[in-house]
Amino acid sequence: MRTSTALLKEATVEQLVENINNNAGRLTTLKATVDIDSSVLEQKKDKVTDNPQVAGYILVRKPEMLRMRVLVPVVRNTMVDMVSNGQTFALAIPPRSKFFVGSNRQPSKPSPQALENLRPQHISDALLLKPVDPEKEIAVLENTTEIVKDPKSHKDAEQSAYAVVVIDKDATGYYLSRRVIFSRTDLLPHEQYLYDRRGGLATYAHYENYSDYNGIQFPGIVSIQRPNEGYAITISMVKVDMNAPLTDEQFVLTQPPGSQLINLDTRSAASTVPETENKKPH
Repeated sequence: MRTSTALLKEATVEQLVENINNNAGRLTTLKATVDIDSSVLEQKKDKVTDNPQVAGYILVRKPEMLRMRVLVPVVRNTMVDMVSNGQTFALAIPPRSKFFVGSNRQPSKPSPQALENLRPQHISDALLLKPVDPEKEIAVLENTTEIVKDPKSHKDAEQSAYAVVVIDKDATGYYLSRRVIFSRTDLLPHEQYLYDRRGGLATYAHYENYSDYNGIQFPGIVSIQRPNEGYAITISMVKVDMNAPLTDEQFVLTQPPGSQLINLDTRSAASTVPETENKKPH
């Protein structure tokens, strides 16, 4: 493998952590119009199915509020609407007349229906890099490499990169939390690996096409893979508004009339909300 000819920058682990924390500290809300590409791995057939690109909207308000609305192509009715407060979530799928609720914790056994495995927290954790908490987390620097397009030959080449490995701690001890890969050409995060408590890979995220929004560096394309649940999502920013006021009402999702309520924590299904009942989705 040839070596990249790009001019590389130097940084310490302290500088890279400051990069993460400063960027995270400046961003309080995000309002974005997006294009969404997704794919699902059919385990039994060992086949990946790509879904048509759809448009959508994402709202984020720190510390943990997120809403994502996905539109049906052409007619632009709501295909999926989901909201989370960081602890619990609600997911409406109007074309299937389903309304799912539950906690953000991942089920021990993923559903064969990919949409039922979707959690707002997956999107939030990948979209916004969390700051490193010096009170309970340890960050160490790893020198690694990545495969890039060489700026001169435009062919694949190996290039040195930095990895910030973050170790977290809970009541039972220390554990691997995440691994953030920084490009040596711009010292921005280009990849993030998020791990479960047992050290297994839960989420892989890839970032590219950064823009500067009044001092906040934010990627134009965020690709998210959830290997255990067998789905991948790529979010492309069409229009981004940083730090605009967002109200509590914008993060309220009520059960659409005529839909079936399903609790994913208990797998119980309740009766549908009558069409005549005065409940409207926000």
